[in-house]
Amino acid sequence: MYPWQAAAWTQLQQMRERMPHAILFHGPAGTGKADFLETVAQALLCENVRPDGHACGECASCGWFAQHNHPDYRRVRPEALEDEPPESEEGGDGERKSKSTKAPSKEIKIEQIRQLADFMNISTHRQGLRVVVLYPAEALNMPASNALLKTLEEPPPGTVFLLASNSLDRLLPTILSRCRKFALPMPNHADALAWLKEQGVPDADSWLREQGGAPLAALNESANGSREDMDALLHFLARPAPDGALRVAEKLAKAELPALVSWTQRWLYDVFSYKLSGTLRYYPRYQKEVAALAGRAQSAGLLRAIKAVNERRAVADHPLSAKLFVEDMLLEYTACTT
Repeated sequence: MYPWQAAAWTQLQQMRERMPHAILFHGPAGTGKADFLETVAQALLCENVRPDGHACGECASCGWFAQHNHPDYRRVRPEALEDEPPESEEGGDGERKSKSTKAPSKEIKIEQIRQLADFMNISTHRQGLRVVVLYPAEALNMPASNALLKTLEEPPPGTVFLLASNSLDRLLPTILSRCRKFALPMPNHADALAWLKEQGVPDADSWLREQGGAPLAALNESANGSREDMDALLHFLARPAPDGALRVAEKLAKAELPALVSWTQRWLYDVFSYKLSGTLRYYPRYQKEVAALAGRAQSAGLLRAIKAVNERRAVADHPLSAKLFVEDMLLEYTACTT
């Protein structure tokens, strides 16, 4: 658990005596919701809970949990988040292929929800609770969402579902209505920055700002140590031109499209903020370029660009063509800002 989650943990303990059958933890990405869920799950399964509500770390249940084989615990998440990819399908000759060429799915599929049936229909191993952790909830595809909804409508006794979401507006209203919502807020900038510096992150302030204040996202990006894709995009956004859009789209066609959209959203926020108040939030190392664009761009054009890129976020995970998606976004941006 992270320092900025202490208050949320204390609040959660007040629910311990009458624990809901399903809790939906929500908040910005990159703030540690998944780790918080794991901490809660271990505490619910612990046989000798400490006075502060944390797991003891010493009982048999905690030992199983640490080894990832607790019989009363299941974790559901997309294949893309698993440490090891799933085994490939058997070939026609009965031999299993060495590696699958199919990319791991970013969705939670109905098969994963159905696999919970046997787990929930047998008695618990230690006569305590059974716990299901599922994240991110917005990764549920429609069949999986409907299957989960049926379970949440008639929850098995002694079962607690712990869900996490980065975006409540991407979940079915019926799922939202079956869960107790619990907010996990973003840490303030000072606390997040202090934590990053404790982790030894160089240039921590810039990394944190570029990730919208999310400390775990900043830590992950700083560990990768490369801003190549981001800088290629931001250099174009500072000086947009139709011919440049095509060249940059070619270079960024294999980049993570949701990240490109997020960087563009933050860039436009900074430009509009600088135009109105002379302040910027995300890209202080690009202050000169932001100021120049803010000085020559029209407010109406910036607002059109902001609206357009916000609409693109909904389809960034499943574009028909990554290259065309980037080209169209950059050409649209160019038309709005020049």
